[in-house]
Amino acid sequence: EFRPRAVIERNDVRVRELEALELRTGLLYGDVPDELEIVQDGVRFLVSPLGGQKTGSFLDQRENRLAARGVARGRALDCFTFNGAFALHLAPVCESVLGLDVSGEAVAAARRNAELNAAAGNIEFREANVFDALREMETAGERFDMIVLDPPAFAKNRASVGKAVRGYKEINLRALKLLNANGVLVTCTCSYHMSEGMFVELVADAARDARRRIQLVEKRIQARDHPVLVGVPETYYLKCLIARALD
Repeated sequence: EFRPRAVIERNDVRVRELEALELRTGLLYGDVPDELEIVQDGVRFLVSPLGGQKTGSFLDQRENRLAARGVARGRALDCFTFNGAFALHLAPVCESVLGLDVSGEAVAAARRNAELNAAAGNIEFREANVFDALREMETAGERFDMIVLDPPAFAKNRASVGKAVRGYKEINLRALKLLNANGVLVTCTCSYHMSEGMFVELVADAARDARRRIQLVEKRIQARDHPVLVGVPETYYLKCLIARALD
């Protein structure tokens, strides 16, 4: 029997405004602290159910984080790290992990989560614009064995798809230039309007422009607790590609 300690309403996504629906958030039942600790696959996180994005953590990437950890090694770079979820999953199997996010608040949360997991020894978080940071790292000659790209949705509507394709291609191109031979790229899009075919094609274009041969190892979607409803294509929104640089 399911007996929740609390029920929280988070009907605060902006898409509700398109349907003329009220934005609402608050505690419906029980009691919940402003911040609480959760554990995912042995990794501890502090989340804010009422104030954080969505549930305070992106649960739809849970299985993709495990897949990334399964092929991770060496020096890793986690771009758009948010609360450090990918980075913290990679830390136990990598020599070092660097997480980047433009939000100072997100970086502070990621650092707290690293301390919670006693992972501060081989993990670092920096506040940085990922587009700028990737170019600067290329100029500096930095290289990584794994790079994770998990950006926010660049295409929030059909009209923005063209601009989104350019943005996704840019970060994938820059990331591929930073990968060592046999390095692994984990690249994601959470935009429903970006189809799987479009996403694979732009990554292929990025590889050609970066003059890298890549092998598509795996195509993944959101975790099983975010099922795709046949006949409702909007529910198939998260695409995750795992690719290996062959040279």
